[in-house]
Amino acid sequence: MTDDEQQAAVEAAQRVVDDVSSYQYSAEDAVIADELDQGLSQARVSLPDDERTRILAEIDDLKDESSPTPQVRAATPAE
Repeated sequence: MTDDEQQAAVEAAQRVVDDVSSYQYSAEDAVIADELDQGLSQARVSLPDDERTRILAEIDDLKDESSPTPQVRAATPAE
């Protein structure tokens, strides 16, 4: 994978995270996880398991309305 492909995957994943964070952060955890997974699938990117877990926890932290939107650190094009 080239650096450009890696960067494009991270940017696509970040757009998904931004959308889920904006519209679903107050939903139940299972709904948030489903929305994240569906968005990533549609964007044709994937997150490492630990990155997905971290992002879901940070989205959950948004419920207190003082946490920033999670930032994607790693993503790859889905195969």
